[in-house]
Amino acid sequence: MLAIFHQTFAHPPEELKSPASFSGSKAPKLPQETLNDFISRHPLNTFSVNFGQAAVLAYVSPQSFSVHQRLFCGFDEIYCLFLGSLNNLCALNKQYGLSKGSNEAMFLIEAYRTLRDRGPYPADQVIKDLDGSFAFVVYDSRAGAVFAALVYSLSLNELLSKSLCELLQIALKDWFLIIKQGADGGVKLYWGIAADGSVVISDDVDVIKEGCAKSYAPFPTGCMFHSEGGLMSFEHPMNKMKAMPRIDSEGAMCGANFKVDVYTRVNSIPRRGSEANWAEWDTN
Repeated sequence: MLAIFHQTFAHPPEELKSPASFSGSKAPKLPQETLNDFISRHPLNTFSVNFGQAAVLAYVSPQSFSVHQRLFCGFDEIYCLFLGSLNNLCALNKQYGLSKGSNEAMFLIEAYRTLRDRGPYPADQVIKDLDGSFAFVVYDSRAGAVFAALVYSLSLNELLSKSLCELLQIALKDWFLIIKQGADGGVKLYWGIAADGSVVISDDVDVIKEGCAKSYAPFPTGCMFHSEGGLMSFEHPMNKMKAMPRIDSEGAMCGANFKVDVYTRVNSIPRRGSEANWAEWDTN
């Protein structure tokens, strides 16, 4: 999947942009060039939607079995790109009043609408209630808002039903999975900055590298990003995020990894999901 948002509509951390991007052998590309590169990799099964100069979303429909489910959905001028799966989708559909046949992308659009319009829960709690390993990007074209997250979690019900010995086996298996596939259990997401300052988000690291040069990094697991509120950890919402510079094999700064700062706490977090409260993230 690929999502590109003009810098007017999305405000990523400044540390994501590397000063080495324009001094290296490869410069970052403009959004249209990155989109063309993405389409050229999957010319027969790529679908893209342009929203003028504001945004572009691209989706590759799976032609055969895929390790991770890929979905694209649009409703009421809200669009969702989804990668992975939700273990508790049936329960969530029932909770939000959706039909049994609703998929993960449909659910996330409804969850976003509920969060935006009524805000019964804080955003971090909504994401915490989602059980699974997945990544998503939601674009609200009417409001010009972006919402993205990367989640990796084990099923709580499965864990509670296991013995201590089985839990240890799961922990060891999960540890090896982390070593082999990364801390997100195989569902990966990357983001970077294009030549014109646009934000680029994709699960294809090669597309990100080509399009953003040195200004890219893995999207942090356990975190969510909102165009108005910025980046925050939904696992530790009371702590600020800190940037850890990334240095590549050439010794050049290559974006930044973002981690929870356990020593710095925010003054407060928004308790509702309205647009005004999304903006409160910036003031904490």
